[in-house]
Amino acid sequence: MNQNVFKLTLPILFGYLPLGMAFGVLFTTQLDHPWWIAPLMGLVIYAGAGQILAVSLLAANAGLVEVAVAMFVLNARHLFYGLSLLGQFRGAGWRKSYLIFGLTDETYSLLTSRPRSGDKQHEQAVDFRITAFNQLYWVAGCTVGALLGEWVAFNSTGIEFALVALFIVLTIEQFKALGDGFPVWTGALAAGIAMVMVPPTHQLIAAIAIVTGILLLHYRHHCATTSQAETSHD
Repeated sequence: MNQNVFKLTLPILFGYLPLGMAFGVLFTTQLDHPWWIAPLMGLVIYAGAGQILAVSLLAANAGLVEVAVAMFVLNARHLFYGLSLLGQFRGAGWRKSYLIFGLTDETYSLLTSRPRSGDKQHEQAVDFRITAFNQLYWVAGCTVGALLGEWVAFNSTGIEFALVALFIVLTIEQFKALGDGFPVWTGALAAGIAMVMVPPTHQLIAAIAIVTGILLLHYRHHCATTSQAETSHD
């Protein structure tokens, strides 16, 4: 089973290792803290881009409350798509808390696009392993990056593009799995509107709000159409 999970999570591995390394390098070069705190953050916080944001804010002497609020706003998107997994996680027992904690954009993509059997307990065990493997990749990247930043001086400009490339790959995989381009083009439209109409600091939240509103309207229209069709059939 672990071999299959490893194959499923390979795209995450190739994205999380360089991105985690970027975080580790930034942490050790911009903050006056021991290097091991970087992988510890990956273990107990596991916020990806939120950790990179936290480093930038702490380097600018921001308070812990400001950092906490900024990270909450950045990761608030999990509240939107995490709701769709409540049924999938129901009955997971002791695994449920970790499945919720370890939910990231990339993990969500894998959990919702991979083929699933009718054995719910088996699938929840696979979900758990996928989540754990992904966090392991992230913590490993944070550790290597922190050690490199501690011992080696090099130019890491551009390494953050790994996150963009990873999102592109996952979007393609989602499209291939679902066969529906509407969410993809809706997301692109929402992002474009946010970039034109909203200041950069609020573009992510604005784009999430726009795409959520459009998808809810689309879902409502779909339900109404289905209901009318069933009524006509009766």
